[in-house]
Amino acid sequence: MLIIGIDPGISGSICFFEDGKILDVIEMPTMAEGKKNKKQVNGSQIYNEILKRITKTKNQEIRIVIEQVSAMPGQGVTSMFNFGQSFGILKGICSAMQLPMYFVRPAKWKKYFNLINSEKDASRTKAIEIFPYFSQQLSKKKDSNKADAILISSFYHETYKIDG
Repeated sequence: MLIIGIDPGISGSICFFEDGKILDVIEMPTMAEGKKNKKQVNGSQIYNEILKRITKTKNQEIRIVIEQVSAMPGQGVTSMFNFGQSFGILKGICSAMQLPMYFVRPAKWKKYFNLINSEKDASRTKAIEIFPYFSQQLSKKKDSNKADAILISSFYHETYKIDG
């Protein structure tokens, strides 16, 4: 089974995970928008990245696991709108591709990995502990979003075994 774990948002990441192993992790594809060149997710590039990998799977089951996000206290209205827009783009792409989507709340996967009330960077440390062969790709502090996508994928792999 190919699991595609997604940490949504402009600074998020997408993890391609199979049989308990990380195949690849990419930063969320983005593009400049408007006069101020603000970043927004690049839906067509997300589509291309997913399509490129699922065409290699040859009739294999595919699961998209997206972190179920919601508004956070202290976030500005504009940033929350943009975050929701990114989430909606991801859902729309997966729906159009007819890929099954599953949503997991941050508290659920973080509790599983003992990361509740920990620093943002703790997920990067945890991902390196579990997947030491991938540590080079998680060497920077900004790679915590990649680690989140990896742990979301791993959480699904370990807790939602599908019969078949």
